[in-house]
Amino acid sequence: MSSQVIPALPKTFSSSLDLWREKNDQLVRQAKQLTRDSRPSLRRQQSAQDTLEGLRELLLTLQGLPAAVPALPLELTVLCNCIILRASLVQAFTEDLTQDLQRGLERVLEAQHHLEPKSQQGLKELWHSVLSASSLPPELLPALHCLASLQAVFWMSTDHLEDLTLLLQTLNGSQTQSSEDLLLLLKSWSPPAEESPAPLILQDAESLRDVLLTAFACRQGFQELITGSLPHAQSNLHEAASGLCPPSVLVQVYTALGACLRKMGNPQRALLYLTEALKVGTTCALPLLEASRVYRQLGDRAAELESLELLVEALSATHSSETFKSLIEVELLLPQPDPASPLHCGTQSQAKHLLASRCLQTGRAEDAAEHYLDLLAMLLGGSETRVGPCIPELCLEAAAALIQAGRALDALTVCEELLNRTSSLLPKMSSLWENARKRAKELPCCPVWVSATHLLQGQAWSQLKAQKEALSEFSQCLELLFRTLPEDKEQGSDCEQKCRSDVALKQLRVAALISRGLEWVASGQDTKALSDFLLSVQICPGNRDGSFYLLQTLKRLDRKNEASAFWREAHSQLPLEDAAGSLPLYLETCLSWIHPPNREAFLEEFGTSVLESCVL
Repeated sequence: MSSQVIPALPKTFSSSLDLWREKNDQLVRQAKQLTRDSRPSLRRQQSAQDTLEGLRELLLTLQGLPAAVPALPLELTVLCNCIILRASLVQAFTEDLTQDLQRGLERVLEAQHHLEPKSQQGLKELWHSVLSASSLPPELLPALHCLASLQAVFWMSTDHLEDLTLLLQTLNGSQTQSSEDLLLLLKSWSPPAEESPAPLILQDAESLRDVLLTAFACRQGFQELITGSLPHAQSNLHEAASGLCPPSVLVQVYTALGACLRKMGNPQRALLYLTEALKVGTTCALPLLEASRVYRQLGDRAAELESLELLVEALSATHSSETFKSLIEVELLLPQPDPASPLHCGTQSQAKHLLASRCLQTGRAEDAAEHYLDLLAMLLGGSETRVGPCIPELCLEAAAALIQAGRALDALTVCEELLNRTSSLLPKMSSLWENARKRAKELPCCPVWVSATHLLQGQAWSQLKAQKEALSEFSQCLELLFRTLPEDKEQGSDCEQKCRSDVALKQLRVAALISRGLEWVASGQDTKALSDFLLSVQICPGNRDGSFYLLQTLKRLDRKNEASAFWREAHSQLPLEDAAGSLPLYLETCLSWIHPPNREAFLEEFGTSVLESCVL
């Protein structure tokens, strides 16, 4: 780019430029002072807004003059200051940023008489026109590179990565013309330094380049962590950690490195990074959640649950207002974590639910019961009575935890509350058949929730030795379950799919049949029990719990030939696949109650006796 001869400025214009530059410098100093201001947040925001208004007025003054090369460095600097401060105030890049960038580029072309009248060029075309102009004055380059860095920030935040790549290739010239590696292009970009004395700028091109470099490394690392490209993720995250990484982002980066190492089978090194994340001190929630996953992988239940307890505390703590930011920082370029991402922390209630469910799964029923009750009080404490997609399952899990903890009466109270909230949503029994399909589309899980509630009530009454009530509840559960239609294959559902899966329905029916059968056995009615056990293995062929109880009952009734015939038939079938993990937690808990501890030994012994009788 060859230099252009600049005519001497009129003395009055030169004096005006000095005044305008002094005004810009004063406003920039005010904005920077706000970061050290101890006044309440609202006052700082108002002061920042006043400073922004001052910069806008100054920009309008400069843009109201004919475009001239001597004034453009100041004009572009003021434009950059306006964009930076506005983005910092709203913590976003608004649509009018595009118009500001476009106007700035058009002014550069106007000053060189390169802008065609009524030109309708887009941003890509304008940047090409400006940067490829042979007569571009060198004193414009620092301000233009700063404007380009803001364009790069906008395109990265809106995922226009192809446009960003093309811009960086043009800025770098022939050095990286053929490269499409954004990280390499950003590293190769060397913005020209401002010549002294230059108007003050809130954030120069080099600082913004470093923000872009760190942000892109973060974005790539986070995305690769989700997609499973773990070595690439690790490399990009190390790049981000070594860059211009503010504390809040550094916590995310260290946590992501911990998640990466956990997935790569190196939990001990993962803990080292999570410890570093906790030392940063801005927020503990994210590394605590990941630490719980690492401890779970290591089999350290006590440490896992302690991490989850600390996570709940961390999410319940109120955080003081953050320091005012007058600059564009890395956070502004990072998208919100996807719910599937290890960097998605969730809410306090979600953390509490995770803690409660893990306590239930790891045998700490008393703790689980208390956590579930706290959670339900948190979620149901308001005036909101609508049945949501998760509240009923939480109630069912809470009831299961209470029964597991020996608190049957409390479990009955929770079940009654759930029935009060859901029973009105079910059609009357007399019209259930014709309305079932319509209701399934509106509330696909509702019949299953109500059935499961009756199953848990039956278990609670059984714990209280109230056989009549237990039998009644199990029968109500079965009546509703056998009227519930299988899921319509053509129908989509927002409900938890495992709730409506065919496997879950079968297992729920099996649990209810075996539970009622055990009540018949306890009351000495083996024939009725036999009918329920037989139906359970017909519904779920190969179910070993049902087979155990059926064989035991046939043996007690001295029906050995039928027992042998059943064993032979069952032995010839393929073993039933383990459904654990695909079932709702409350159902897994119910199934654990009817699982006989001596099942395998009995079935093996019975099979041996049958084979011996065949030999004889």
